[in-house]
Amino acid sequence: EKLNVIALISGGKDSFFSLLHCRANGHRVVALANLHPAAATLTTGTIDITVDPASAAPIPAPDEHDLNSFMYQTVGHQVIPLYAEATGIPLYRRAIAGGAAQQGKDYSHYGAGPDAGVGSGPTAEIEQDETESMLHLLQTVKAAHPEANAVCAGAILSTYQRTRVESVATRLGLTPLAFLWKFPVLPAPAPTDDAQLLADMAAVGLEARIIKVASGGLDDGFLWTNVANHAGKNRILRAMGRFGAVETGAAIGEGGEFETLVLDGPPTLFKKRIVVAEEKDRRVVREGGGSAWLSIKNAALQDKHEDEATTAGGEDNIRIPNLLDPRFDNILSTVSNSVALDLETLRRSSSTSNDAAPLPLGAPPTLQYWTFASSAPAPSVQDETAHLMVQIRSRLASLSLPPTAVLSSTILLRSMSSFTQVNPIYAALFTTAPNPPSRVCVAVGDALPERTNVVIILSVHPTLAAEKRQGLHVQSRSYWAPANIGPYSQAVWCPWDGEGGGELVSVAGQIPLVPGSMLLPRKADDGIGGEEMEAVLALQHLWRIGVETGVKYWGFGVAYFPGVSEDKIRLAGRVWEAAHEADDKGEDEDDDDDDDDDDDDDAGPDLWDRKYNYEFLSYAADGKNGGKQGGLPDWGVVKKGERKVPPVFVAEVEELPRGAGIEWQGGLGLRGVKEEEVELKEVEGGRMWQVVVGQEGGRRFVQSVVVEMFEDEEEKEVEGVNGTAVVAARYVDASVYPFDVEERTMPVVPCKSLWDGKGQRLKAVTVYHGVI
Repeated sequence: EKLNVIALISGGKDSFFSLLHCRANGHRVVALANLHPAAATLTTGTIDITVDPASAAPIPAPDEHDLNSFMYQTVGHQVIPLYAEATGIPLYRRAIAGGAAQQGKDYSHYGAGPDAGVGSGPTAEIEQDETESMLHLLQTVKAAHPEANAVCAGAILSTYQRTRVESVATRLGLTPLAFLWKFPVLPAPAPTDDAQLLADMAAVGLEARIIKVASGGLDDGFLWTNVANHAGKNRILRAMGRFGAVETGAAIGEGGEFETLVLDGPPTLFKKRIVVAEEKDRRVVREGGGSAWLSIKNAALQDKHEDEATTAGGEDNIRIPNLLDPRFDNILSTVSNSVALDLETLRRSSSTSNDAAPLPLGAPPTLQYWTFASSAPAPSVQDETAHLMVQIRSRLASLSLPPTAVLSSTILLRSMSSFTQVNPIYAALFTTAPNPPSRVCVAVGDALPERTNVVIILSVHPTLAAEKRQGLHVQSRSYWAPANIGPYSQAVWCPWDGEGGGELVSVAGQIPLVPGSMLLPRKADDGIGGEEMEAVLALQHLWRIGVETGVKYWGFGVAYFPGVSEDKIRLAGRVWEAAHEADDKGEDEDDDDDDDDDDDDDAGPDLWDRKYNYEFLSYAADGKNGGKQGGLPDWGVVKKGERKVPPVFVAEVEELPRGAGIEWQGGLGLRGVKEEEVELKEVEGGRMWQVVVGQEGGRRFVQSVVVEMFEDEEEKEVEGVNGTAVVAARYVDASVYPFDVEERTMPVVPCKSLWDGKGQRLKAVTVYHGVI
């Protein structure tokens, strides 16, 4: 699908490089859009300006103060009108109204202001959030370009900026594109450094001058440095290195260390270059606290010579990251070459005993699991779904719970063809707050009773404080992982006890979509498909989300297949084992990643962090906060001598979303746990698997996975198991345990068949959550 894109530009390097990536992916940029500070003499937020490429745009008077917006780069805005003629693309501008009324990382337009939609908010328009100015601007652009169906922005590491663009885009029916999202942590050429993105920009011929500095070891002597060349990049790295290790994102200005102004680019985009010829046309404005910027008094356009189109630099040089990380590329090579991993050897080497004494299942935790299904005849799937949603709303209301009490969901369909009918009805419950529940969706066919077409299973935390619930919801298309356009987050997490300490992460099911195109590999232009690629790519998505959200260890894994074979079962087992083996550092190696339990999983500083997290005020100062990507699994959190690869199960179902060949689910992601705080127990040769979180002598969370072998004539109980733990999930072979609509005390996923990662058929896998 080729999109018609509105490119949000600030004048900075990231917005233009994002635009170039849109074009590199075959999309067409139909308009430029910019938000600028309102003139003091104008009524804010009411003036729209259209700049035709053929018109000569005047340079506005220089500013004496920078707006310092959290959301928009505004320094250098006087030059923006020249971009229309320089690129030949029409430009639309609007004045910014309001300020940062919502200062959290995630954004909801409910309550943003009187023009933002249904909800409460400030009574005066001047108090509304500045994000809503983008809504009005894009409405103007859409009216002029009805063919526009996407919007791109230059967000790289800032959840603050990305979620605001996504909020506006999705309300207007535009596909959000953020091809630079997480770019610094994606596969890069070797050798590389923290400023690889600047080298990539130089390769395509961007000229991006520093127009503002604000910490990070850069003083006003760096103003007007071209960051998109070798000399400028190295100068920045040297300056930041004097203050300690350069954190991910700092060398490219992601923590606000500097802002840039693009003057030129590849000749296929920039037909003319912008010149600020005289030094007197640039005046340094010092704001204190190490912040300084350039006020532009005069700029002009300069024609390019014909021979410049053949010089070095151009859109053909845009580097698109490899689809697979080196780690998963190696896994793909291993499984594609049919080099079988010795799973039994790996398990023996990573386990001191397969016959540990089990701990009690424990008492029920705060988390609850609700199942909603109906066997009553319904005129349509829509009616059946609506009936279930009425039940859900009623139960939430009876307990005075908001929809945000729901952490995750599993949707079981008879047929995947019903998905488009079910999804909008389900979605309506989760539209008023950021980070809707994570979700797994599969079709199980006739494993559901005859009159049942939809089953909805929810995990609910009835006592969770709003600030304790966190999530990751990336709706923009990027190279990082598939966008979640629908009403579900990539991940949602909260403390297992509802208060503090270790946290449980619920991650959405992952299918093998190519993130940049949202197509399955076998449907991509280069035909890179195949069962092995799909299994590895989908698992990489799970891993990237896990790393981004700080998961240290998975309690178990499930691979859903629409039809199984011995090869598929073995493939899932090999890929799962290899992913854990790839990060195996050795039992006795020091692991410096595990010496604290802070939130060091985010890959860069957020604008929210820059204001509210003291550590990030001098982002590149010490090399130990925020930007580091942690290992997964992080063996340092597991007690020495107990390191084990968690079990993986294969569930055969009828269909998967998008016709995918596999969907991975990571069970019980552990986050925020301390060194050696996780205890692992394998009982009776794998019939039971326990993950225990917490310090001995205190309250501990226990996940117990109990396996029923298909060969057992009757249900075999694991000796020593006792307690009243709640069933968090139960996967069953529907031929052994038919789905009972009336039995809703247990969250059951009926499967056509069920297997472990060694190819042994199972009757059931039951997951218990308890507290001891």
